Amino acid sequence: MSLSAIGPVTHARAVDALGEHTATISFTLSAADLGAGVSWGKGVLTFEGRDYPFSVHGGSGAAIGFSKTHAVGTVYNLYRIQDIEGTYWSVQGEATVGAGTGGAVMENNSGIYIKFTSRSSGARLAFSVERLTLKLQPATSNSTRAGIAAPAPHG
Repeated sequence: MSLSAIGPVTHARAVDALGEHTATISFTLSAADLGAGVSWGKGVLTFEGRDYPFSVHGGSGAAIGFSKTHAVGTVYNLYRIQDIEGTYWSVQGEATVGAGTGGAVMENNSGIYIKFTSRSSGARLAFSVERLTLKLQPATSNSTRAGIAAPAPHG
């Protein structure tokens, strides 16, 4: 029996309370804090079979110490690559002494959610609102982004 006899085969995406699973993400984030803090890092978004490198930076309040975090997660409701860019907000806590695990859900103004789990190392104590800004890196000649238009600049 051939598949054509059954009818068209569609690729369904999983849906949960945050919306539709549309991409995956992994990133590394370093944080240094003394009261208010600063965070920076980089990662890769996998969307529609392509990898998109990005940078991430941000800050938090009510924290002290330094940590490095490796995170992997799922992206929800992403239908246009340029919508991944923007500032994401979350409320989270961290108590890392040596090593720790955690996770969070972040949301931007385009309705994109990122839900991730993480492993941290260092010495940091934080409970605060975290603000992280993701920015896609420019395409290079070796990039898998060929043929994708660059996002419009934000005004």
